Amino acid sequence: MRKILLILFSFLLWIGLSWSLDWQHILIGIVIAILSGIIFGENFIRDTNKVLNPERWFWVAVYLPVFVWEMAKANFDVAYRVLHPRMPINPGIVRVKTKLKSDMGKAILSNSITLTPGTLTVDIKGDILYIHCINVKHTDIKRASEKIAGKFEKILLKIFN
Repeated sequence: MRKILLILFSFLLWIGLSWSLDWQHILIGIVIAILSGIIFGENFIRDTNKVLNPERWFWVAVYLPVFVWEMAKANFDVAYRVLHPRMPINPGIVRVKTKLKSDMGKAILSNSITLTPGTLTVDIKGDILYIHCINVKHTDIKRASEKIAGKFEKILLKIFN
């Protein structure tokens, strides 16, 4: 089942990236998808029941617009700070505590934070993420966790725990 899911995922990714339905592209996509499924299929997914769970896919669909919205807001915030004559920044590293238990959930949370302009995940130690912020507002771990990771983490908890 894992190999079939990887073959299907690889083929759909190929078609999405090549953006062509010519028979040559489809043939190459099928060959590459089958090869990747054979070679990497055993390492792709540990539990297929979790991947095929429609409730998780619903929360993924909820997460994507939230992520895009937060990223857009952060872009405007960073642009304001760059264009402001006095450049109002207060850089620093903040500790953020996460409730996520899975490594994949922590990785997606830290990547979401890093992809949001003005923040960068520097390190992860257990359930603590160290985030470099362009403008540190809170040094209290609880308030910083809610401000930086709160919106992402609430949805990711429903996907990964």
